[in-house]
Amino acid sequence: MTEALIVTLKVTGLATLIIAVFGTLLALLLARARFPGRTLLELLLALPLVLPPTVVGFFLLYILGRGSPLHDWLGLELLFTWQGAAVAASVVGLPLMLQSARAAIAAVDPELEDAARTLGRSEPEVLLRVTLPLAHRGILSGLFLGSARALGEFGATLMVAGNIPGRTRTLPMVVYDAALGGDLALAAQTSALLSGIAFLALALTRRLEQPARR
Repeated sequence: MTEALIVTLKVTGLATLIIAVFGTLLALLLARARFPGRTLLELLLALPLVLPPTVVGFFLLYILGRGSPLHDWLGLELLFTWQGAAVAASVVGLPLMLQSARAAIAAVDPELEDAARTLGRSEPEVLLRVTLPLAHRGILSGLFLGSARALGEFGATLMVAGNIPGRTRTLPMVVYDAALGGDLALAAQTSALLSGIAFLALALTRRLEQPARR
């Protein structure tokens, strides 16, 4: 299980970074900008919430595989690698981050941002000193949820990265293999570990949400 734990930490760490960067940027875009196709973009980004993970993984096979721009133009070999598993996990976890971060950014009072502009602050300074600090609780809350979802991802990562011991085999796959193989003790131990991490993420999310309700 040690190898699977290391792979899981690598996958979850990279997925968390992807979710944090793209989740924040997309949340800013959807919360502040108005442009044609905005509703369509919102629906496409939310699809992983309702699609079966295996379907998400199937689509990613086409996006990341041979014949795709990422593979043929940029030369990225992501299929059956832990980096590919991280991409799949981030796609599934991103909508949770996006929903929370977007709501938090939209709730920031525009008058506070305008006040910063009247004091001579540039747009990047307004973003970094006003918008993001005021919305940080919602952003962090979404990031915890997205990371926890990425940690527990199974279907999409299996389709994209396979189940290769020492390379792409994560803890959720250990549970699956152990249960099928009759090693219920290992399945129970791994499930308890994943459940504990998920519980911690939910507890942190709850704590971040509490001040906003007062």
